[in-house]
Amino acid sequence: MNQNQDKIPVGVVGSGAMGTGIAQVAATAGHEVMIFDNSTESITRSSESLKKVFNRLVEKGKVSQADADTILGRISYCNNLEELSSAKLVIEAIVENIEAKKALFSHLEVIVDDDAILATNTSSLSIASICAACSKPHRVLGIHFFNPAPLMPLVEIVSGVQTSGETLVEARNLVDSWGKTTVTAKDTPGFIVNRVARPFYGEALRILEEGIADAPTIDWAVKEIGKFRMGPFELMDYIGNDVNYAVTESVFEAFFYDPRYKPSFTQKRMVEAGWLGRKTKRGYYNYAEGAVNPEPTKDEKLGQEIVNRILLMLINEAVDALYLNISTRDGIDLAMTKGVNYPTGLLKWADKLGVQTVLKGLQELHELYGEDRYRPSVLLKKMAKENARFYTENVLEN
Repeated sequence: MNQNQDKIPVGVVGSGAMGTGIAQVAATAGHEVMIFDNSTESITRSSESLKKVFNRLVEKGKVSQADADTILGRISYCNNLEELSSAKLVIEAIVENIEAKKALFSHLEVIVDDDAILATNTSSLSIASICAACSKPHRVLGIHFFNPAPLMPLVEIVSGVQTSGETLVEARNLVDSWGKTTVTAKDTPGFIVNRVARPFYGEALRILEEGIADAPTIDWAVKEIGKFRMGPFELMDYIGNDVNYAVTESVFEAFFYDPRYKPSFTQKRMVEAGWLGRKTKRGYYNYAEGAVNPEPTKDEKLGQEIVNRILLMLINEAVDALYLNISTRDGIDLAMTKGVNYPTGLLKWADKLGVQTVLKGLQELHELYGEDRYRPSVLLKKMAKENARFYTENVLEN
């Protein structure tokens, strides 16, 4: 894209947290942004939220008052979809419902010019299905931001089978120019991050259900020994158990009920109870004022066993994503470090542990449980047999 194309008008559909965050990113990069929502209340919340964000940024000295005013001045709102007609890129950030998205895109494509790009911010739904709702599917793709969009550096760029190469390149170049780290992903359920990260939650829940350790102990082990920024249970509480469960259920169904992605009854019951996490003041932890939560059992041996089991499953998922060409080696590791703040890339981690060690650990779990969820990736087996590595020694040492 040339200099003028870089500042194309951008439309955002949906003024919730994701839509508002995406609009902030685009406006900060110099674009005029129009946010559509049919809810006046949602538009008001979005506008007030952005003002608060920029007030804080000014107070912290991150931006000047003049710059804040300029950026906010680039963002406008509408409750008529037709007003997005001048946008050269429209990013959808509405409810995660495939029929709702298809209906929106079939309407959008007749509003905008033929050369406009239409993008969905879906985290796991089929891009091909959304493309199929349009008469010009070649200009439709996925641009998946992570929450909060202004702070999280990663964006997954996902082509449907109908998406043209030109659309992919233009969209990626544009998002790169916004200061984001982009990775391309194949149009499969969960793309990279939401696919590879499933065992972080799923295996932790399984360890809890087996009575091996409680939530505080598992979280302590993952943070203290594994060096992850957040434990799986505090992260599920932060995301919302309803949201996390819905993604897991969606990925499980989309993968034709592969046992590796099987949801947990424990989390299902939490959702049914309304214990959604921080937003309801109760989840795996109690967030009510004055509440005292249990302390973890700080047993190093137990903690290492917990971390090893979760890590083996994460690595296996990353290896399988590489085997099935979901993304490249570097794309997968970059996605997990930049998208969910893992302490190191999972394929690099496999090299550090040793591919044979990872395979042996998975085979032991597979033999013990007799469940297909623990089956090692074919690529892991091939690499162990060949004594191969994902990276060279020099890359690992850098």
